[in-house]
Amino acid sequence: MIVLIDNYDSFTWNLWHFLSDLGVEVVTIRNDEKTVEEIMAMKPDALVISPGPCTPYEAGICLDLIKHAAGKLPIMGVCLGFQSIGIAFGASLKRVDPPVHGKLSMIQHNDDGLMAGCAKPVAVTRYHSLILDRDSLPDCLKITAETESGLVMGIEHKEFPIHGLLFHPESIASVNGYRMLANFLNLAGLAPLSNSRLAELEAHTLNLAERYPEHIHA
Repeated sequence: MIVLIDNYDSFTWNLWHFLSDLGVEVVTIRNDEKTVEEIMAMKPDALVISPGPCTPYEAGICLDLIKHAAGKLPIMGVCLGFQSIGIAFGASLKRVDPPVHGKLSMIQHNDDGLMAGCAKPVAVTRYHSLILDRDSLPDCLKITAETESGLVMGIEHKEFPIHGLLFHPESIASVNGYRMLANFLNLAGLAPLSNSRLAELEAHTLNLAERYPEHIHA
């Protein structure tokens, strides 16, 4: 069972649908609904921290939950969840100017972890005004994906199964989003889908980067 922390964001339900399509039970809990202890007492197999409209400092229990669960449970963070992982381990935020909302970017990645088997480069959808300051990343976190201009799009803890993506794999305009989430489930020890079923799910991707290449944002 996956506990999905809802940071009061509509994309939470996209994540719920994608994860459910991948065959796992998903329990959604708002970031101020339960304590860290109550969530850990549920004995989830993994945690997913959703996107949200605020900063990690206003995201309810997210920072405390990440710190408490680190080394105990696999964790994946998306957008605000990605930022929260960075902050929890000592990174800092900075603003990107202008904000990037509903923009496609081609990103490079390490073809490992969440990004294993994804297109290179891969087109993803971004909705954010804050990024992790690359120079502030602690030694325990490594960069797994970045834009062509060097903005950090993916991180991974070097010791614990903790992964973050600043972009939105659960957007229908992101390529290989199902694969990224399936990779997380596999890393968390949950039964992966067959490649044929994964290909069926990924067939719904809009492939906007191929249809509208002039809209790619660096």
